[in-house]
Amino acid sequence: MLLAERLGALTTLAAPRRYGQVSKVVGLSVTVSGLSARIGDLIALGDEHNPTMAEVVAVDGDVSTCLPLGEMAGIGGGVRATSTGAPLQISVGDALRGRVLDGLGRPLDGANLPSGLERVTVEQAPPPALLRQRVDRPLTLGVRAIDSMITVGRGQRLGIFAGSGVGKSSLMSMITRGTTATVTVVALIGERGREVREFLENDLGEEGLRNAVVIVATSDQPPMVRLRAAFVATRIAEWFRDAGQDVLLLMDSITRLATAQREVGLSAGEPPASRGYPPSVFAMMPRLLERAGGGEHGSITGLYTVLVEGEDHNEPVADTARSILDGHIVLDRRLATAGHFPSIDVLESVSRVVSAVTSKNEQALARQARRLMAARRDVKELVEIGAYVSGTNPAADQALAVWPALEAFLQQPMDDQSTAEQAWEQLAAILPASTA
Repeated sequence: MLLAERLGALTTLAAPRRYGQVSKVVGLSVTVSGLSARIGDLIALGDEHNPTMAEVVAVDGDVSTCLPLGEMAGIGGGVRATSTGAPLQISVGDALRGRVLDGLGRPLDGANLPSGLERVTVEQAPPPALLRQRVDRPLTLGVRAIDSMITVGRGQRLGIFAGSGVGKSSLMSMITRGTTATVTVVALIGERGREVREFLENDLGEEGLRNAVVIVATSDQPPMVRLRAAFVATRIAEWFRDAGQDVLLLMDSITRLATAQREVGLSAGEPPASRGYPPSVFAMMPRLLERAGGGEHGSITGLYTVLVEGEDHNEPVADTARSILDGHIVLDRRLATAGHFPSIDVLESVSRVVSAVTSKNEQALARQARRLMAARRDVKELVEIGAYVSGTNPAADQALAVWPALEAFLQQPMDDQSTAEQAWEQLAAILPASTA
């Protein structure tokens, strides 16, 4: 391995250097002339000892449109541009467990990456459809409401749909600490810088970080860094999956990722289409999301948060994500403001693989719980104004009788970890024996 690394380094040094120059800088984009490049190649701008790296996003002959991966200060007309002839590469390996990386795969936690890690490009084709393992085994996430009512399968991809401030990050931390996945990869894309350390120390904690890899690209980072962070996290998860492990990939959020792609697309000259999003946004999303799922050996179970703007669940990004993913978990603001945590609206949430990963008895329990919750919802307003008469609706009577226990079951403190077996046992104990 060491000989191969040295030979690779010597080959890189011996390769001819190709130079061009910056001809135009407009907004977020840099135009480089006189340099033959390909989409995805990295271009070094400025001083070769401390260059600003940029990625090629559009090509017209020997004129390339690039988006910087760092600060643009000092970049202007005539600045030398050097082609690396290769796309972005990152280091992957088992030693990444417990590490915090930036959006380009570089360490953020103050320690260098160990030697011996494998270097790979961030782009990779999804597993062939006919070679994927079927989703037929459940994956415990440690959240009772999800493990019983919205059961997740190994290799499934779900969206967590919610507005801002309703507990997405807290739910992610619960899942990270309670899951039975062998390794967890967390991607924080477009997060506020203040919240990153809080999430790592308070929400995730030392226990959660021990078996996780965290990739961070804060909201002040250039759009290409935020965009690449999602692909870096997915590529790291793919390495663990290809090693035969069951990986949990948590990405927060797809909406901020789409915003980064919108900035990239508009800077490259794409026309705005649906609500200002260019076509590349809706081409990027399936290309990224399809990379999760089962492989020939291991699996990636993907949970992607979707920031629903203005509580509109049919806006373009949310609608596209829902059509690609294998289910969705809806967080409700009314539950959050009422102190109901996690604020999961079970009746509006669905997992499309429930029948493949749960037993007949478990399916009957979940269906009955949903029927009682729906019956209680139908008469909720009548009960609150004192207009409901007991005996009018037998299903509603049962629902009202078990509701205090069922509501307590659906709530769970952040530090309360529950196994799937415990969740099913508690649910069975709550429901009337004649209806379970």
